[in-house]
Amino acid sequence: MARRAMTLEEALFVEDLAIVLLVALGMALLFRWLRQPMVIGYLVAGMIIGPYTPPFALIHYPDILSALAEMGIVFLLFAVGLEYPLARLRSVGRRAVVIALTESLATFGVGFGVGRAFGFSVYDSLFIGLAISVTSTVIVSSVLEELGVLRASDASLVLGITVVEDIITVTLLGVLQSTAANGHLAPLAIILSLVLVFAFVAGALVLGPRTISPLIDRLRATGARETLLLSILALAFAFSLLSSLIGISVATGAFLAGVLVAESDSQAVAHELMAPLKELFGAIFFVSMGALMNVGLLPQYVLPIAAFLATAIGVKLLASYVAARRERVSAAEAKRTALTLSASGGELSIVVAKGGADVGATSAFVLPFVGALTVVTTVLAPFLIRFAWRRSAAPEDAAPR
Repeated sequence: MARRAMTLEEALFVEDLAIVLLVALGMALLFRWLRQPMVIGYLVAGMIIGPYTPPFALIHYPDILSALAEMGIVFLLFAVGLEYPLARLRSVGRRAVVIALTESLATFGVGFGVGRAFGFSVYDSLFIGLAISVTSTVIVSSVLEELGVLRASDASLVLGITVVEDIITVTLLGVLQSTAANGHLAPLAIILSLVLVFAFVAGALVLGPRTISPLIDRLRATGARETLLLSILALAFAFSLLSSLIGISVATGAFLAGVLVAESDSQAVAHELMAPLKELFGAIFFVSMGALMNVGLLPQYVLPIAAFLATAIGVKLLASYVAARRERVSAAEAKRTALTLSASGGELSIVVAKGGADVGATSAFVLPFVGALTVVTTVLAPFLIRFAWRRSAAPEDAAPR
């Protein structure tokens, strides 16, 4: 039988994927050499190949990039959930919950007010406010590990707060997308969206550990790693589909699927199996986001970007410190915690911005706007965290305990 020749469309798709991976590799090598976060490198790679970069676009099918980005969200949020078994969620403690709720909601609220002050629409302001309210768990944990203080009690408090922040962000994203789908922010619509999201989350976390987690362990017991991989991928995409069908973010479903796998005895094996997929699709996600950002819109938003940057750092710093002191955290530890958390942004910020675009709730400028904020805060974050732990702490406090 004669082999079918590849069509022009198929050839161009393969070419697009090859360009994405090659440019991503080049930026990854460059930014590793510069000792800068990979997220920035991938966003820059996307901007280089995207349709908004003159003199011409290197990508023929931007819609394919959007589809790949959606897959990237599933893998990224599943991997985040995989780090949070229920025992870890229960162990974060009252202090972490109170501080996270205070600083996250304060930044969200003030960010919304800043957006409205600049004349942004309600939904533009809401999604940008939510995007700046989260702190990157990945960046915080990697810098603390580099400093050798990851096991310190202070670090446990900070990481507990970032865990709660992730949950707040994923939940509020689901609520915002649900209300955006209804077309208005009436109190009844907001209440119904909250009930829907919490019912979905509660149902998954109550029933899942009794049904899905044991099933994952039985599949692992067969000894076939490919069976386990297929089962956890099916779970991730099934929960993402379910959350999408009920009108909330696929990120919520993927995160919950990861939590249920983390709750099983197969967490370590699942983490090993998912690691290369997370790295691959995570890179593709950020490259895709960079390509879909119309950076040409940014020059007219320089002042709002600076205002949101100051808001993100200032409000998180003040709210975290005040909440920590009210929770009877020592002044030195409260200062370290506040400085560490003030480095907002990261991967979830981009997910939030895309979430707004997916439901048509936000303007075209929001994605590049949040992208620019993420690049700046991601660069600043390691310096703020190192300053917090090397300058604000006495040597004996910073040592692992």
